[in-house]
Amino acid sequence: MIPGWDGAKAMKASKFTDAQKAFILKQGEEGIPVAEVCRKAGISQATYFNWSEAE
Repeated sequence: MIPGWDGAKAMKASKFTDAQKAFILKQGEEGIPVAEVCRKAGISQATYFNWSEAE
């Protein structure tokens, strides 16, 4: 057992700020195809839709 480690896994910090996420989502809402928005942002479509559900 590693001292100070309780066995829980920590979540990885997002590489996108809330403002960046909002900007990416807004592009999709403005009519740009989601696939194109995701490709340019370097995220999966699943991530895009997870973010949109969280808003």
